[in-house]
Amino acid sequence: MRLIGFDPGLRLTGWGVIEVEGNRLRHVGHGVIKVTTTGSLAERLNELFDGIVAVVEAQRPVEAAVEETFVNVNPGSTLKLGQARGVVLLAPARAGLPVYEYAANLVKKSVVGAGHADKRQVAMMVGRLLPGVEASADAADALAVAICHAHHRATARRIEAAQ
Repeated sequence: MRLIGFDPGLRLTGWGVIEVEGNRLRHVGHGVIKVTTTGSLAERLNELFDGIVAVVEAQRPVEAAVEETFVNVNPGSTLKLGQARGVVLLAPARAGLPVYEYAANLVKKSVVGAGHADKRQVAMMVGRLLPGVEASADAADALAVAICHAHHRATARRIEAAQ
């Protein structure tokens, strides 16, 4: 089963795709959607939407997972990040994919074992779980979201099967 994870941002949105077979994970691809810093907010959100649509069409995942927004001290930045996150949720949903959301601390705990791990630790564990993968911080975070979803989805399936 092919899963895609997203680490939303208005300027940089990381994405990562993994293939899940039983308890085995295989890296498929990763990258960053870079949005220009010029233009209106609406134009930038449209550029982000188009980038996500292109990645989903190219990678053909069957489910998507998105990291929940971390609240900043600056309310304006938080609001803009929330709008970008809305676009990241909308694009795969419009493509017919189920979309799941995970808190940043849960993603880190699922991948690293500590909910307050830093980006370096997340990238290192992604490299261990997906050997040979070297990704930028945003793409590594997105792969971590996909890995988190794979683990939680497998647990939910086992619970369902036991009932």
